[in-house]
Amino acid sequence: MVDALELYRVACNRSPHLSIQAFVKTISDLQGIFQYRPYLARLFSIALDVYLQMRLVVNDLVLKALHHDTPDWHLKNTCPACTYTLEDEQNLKFKLLFAMDRNDSLKRISRAAIGGYESTAKDVGERFIGDDRYLSQTFVDQFGMGCSDESLMEPMADNDNPCAGRWKNMKEDVTSRMWGIFDEAGIFMAVCRHGFSLMVADIVRSGEQSKYPLATISKLLDAFGDSLAGSYDIGCKFGTTLSCSTVGPRAQVLKYTSLVPAFHGYTHRRLCQLRFLARYVDGMGLEDLEGCERMFSKTNGLASAVPITGYIAHNDEHEVYQNLTTMILNNYRQALRIIQEGKNTLPRLMDDLGITDVSVFSAWLLEENEYLASHSREPEEETLQMEYWQKLINLDASRSHHGDLAWTVATPCSTGTSSFVQRDIAATTRKETMRRHAMENFEKDLRMVQDLEVKLGITKCWVPEDEEWQTAGRLVTNHKYQRCLDQLESLIVARIFELSKMNQAGTGYKLRKHIAKALKACSAAIHTALDRFNMAARACSPLRRQLTFEEVVEYTFLANFDLLRNATCEDISQRPWASPAACTAMDQYFKVCHAEEEIEHLNVEVHRILTYLNDEDRYMKACIAQLQVSHPPLTYQVQLYYNVQARFTDHHLRLLAEISSLHGFTGTTLPGKSMKTNPGDSAGEPVTVIPPAVSISTVPTFPLAAPDPGDNNSDLDEFDADEDEYEDDGSTLTLQEIIRISSDGCGAQE
Repeated sequence: MVDALELYRVACNRSPHLSIQAFVKTISDLQGIFQYRPYLARLFSIALDVYLQMRLVVNDLVLKALHHDTPDWHLKNTCPACTYTLEDEQNLKFKLLFAMDRNDSLKRISRAAIGGYESTAKDVGERFIGDDRYLSQTFVDQFGMGCSDESLMEPMADNDNPCAGRWKNMKEDVTSRMWGIFDEAGIFMAVCRHGFSLMVADIVRSGEQSKYPLATISKLLDAFGDSLAGSYDIGCKFGTTLSCSTVGPRAQVLKYTSLVPAFHGYTHRRLCQLRFLARYVDGMGLEDLEGCERMFSKTNGLASAVPITGYIAHNDEHEVYQNLTTMILNNYRQALRIIQEGKNTLPRLMDDLGITDVSVFSAWLLEENEYLASHSREPEEETLQMEYWQKLINLDASRSHHGDLAWTVATPCSTGTSSFVQRDIAATTRKETMRRHAMENFEKDLRMVQDLEVKLGITKCWVPEDEEWQTAGRLVTNHKYQRCLDQLESLIVARIFELSKMNQAGTGYKLRKHIAKALKACSAAIHTALDRFNMAARACSPLRRQLTFEEVVEYTFLANFDLLRNATCEDISQRPWASPAACTAMDQYFKVCHAEEEIEHLNVEVHRILTYLNDEDRYMKACIAQLQVSHPPLTYQVQLYYNVQARFTDHHLRLLAEISSLHGFTGTTLPGKSMKTNPGDSAGEPVTVIPPAVSISTVPTFPLAAPDPGDNNSDLDEFDADEDEYEDDGSTLTLQEIIRISSDGCGAQE
């Protein structure tokens, strides 16, 4: 039975779509059961819950024995390439690069919301799961609205946020109502640049509220200190939120950097890209900070069958750790290839542009940043002038409408007829009402005009012949041009995402058909928006550039739209950084710069991993030797714990040797000296402890455990025969039984 439970656990972690019912039916077929009974799946589910809880308890005992149970031990040691710091290593600008985001695929509907029994939302996020990577709901709520972070309710300054007002997914009053039907609305997690999970939190009865990233950053700052950089889909907006929160002062002192990941960054304004996109931030290397998207592509199938708690740990131990050196090897090759391509193409591009010094590219980037920042919003005085011009138009229209409403003329002859009494009285009443409404609208528009004249200091009302009137009219025309451009831009961005999703692996037939219909409708909408844009462009003075449909659908970056948007202010086509050739040269230059930074990162990571493998092997073997004398059953579990990562050691050493043989490798292949020498660290002194729960006076002696557990059934019979020897209290006996059962493979070998 234990073998079947373990087989299902591992199979589910590899293929989350495997359900309990399908697995039990498979076992029934193999065992020759004539007819499947539904209660078998229920019994198997109960047994699986007990088995998983037993594994958590045993794992907790192993961690205590190895001194791996200190607060946040997993967080501080999750990724050897990120956290295993060495003495005298090169200082990197960012101590830790990570990505964080929400996945709303793992939702669970509230039973109370659909008329079922009482909801269990109050227990979500507080259950024992045996891992310190999970943030409790109590901890997360400290950073929510109405708790210690009241500053989130105040209006936030957006002077440094070019995308202010564009992102609405952090409006807590909206998302709390929208997601109220779910007990769990998904998970919020953070992963390092190598894919190891750092933090996970349940999203409970809410949407993507700001308390989840705030709690995550607070925890990471506590664990790692200064010089952290984290990406978020709306990193620009979140940077403002962070600065106004209770975590803000500490984040500023510790030099935390908020960034935008590469893929999502191209939906942001060009000015936002220059400030927050990984491509333009020094110290990023070639990292795209899209680790959460890669993780979510695996976890999207978990909601139906597999608990997220066990899957993430299994994924880190068996897949992410295995691929660690593979990723480093591929990144090293990519960086060397980019540097070589840059040496071949960049000089030619510079010759075409007449450039001799590469420092010009940084100057161009700074100039573009300053230009876009100066034109990021319309001046307040111009905004008031446009509003005043529009109110004058409205005032003239309301005055004309009021004058067009003439009174009904009645004579003694007409009032004496019955038709006047029955028909004209009602018409007169309607006209009186319409005239009263027209008068009220005229007075309202007049008051608005008078208020704006006070704000602008206007002493004489503008008329169409005035120069001020004509200037404001041109501003309004350009403003309409901007709005038409915004609408066209949003449609093009939607089309880009739909095209990428249509060709994405895992997209089903029905979804592809739905996307195809959406693309067809989007194309029609683009045609309509393009007609409005060209009409607005023709109305501008001077005339603005008009676009064709074939030209617009080729736009893949929002920088193209930003150049059109700012062309209303002045002609920037002659500026060097605005030409396509200059943009190509700038991109190539910064790619080479980041490739060189990536080489520096990888050299540090190669040295860390090599030292970690050497220290971890020494530490674990020494601990196993100590426990073999004092507690052989616990030794068997420690050996299994060690074998999880030790099986990949030869694989890592082989790839590290391949990295060192690359032409252009500039790192070292000699182990270093770790700065982490506390109890439980791989470079620390190997000292083990026997947890009190399994400390008994007499423990049977078994030889050192092998990875193969052997035949379980025969030793379970021996265990049942010998269980009367122990008359200890219930809780201690239960834990001891767990250790005895798990060590039955040793007994079989004996």
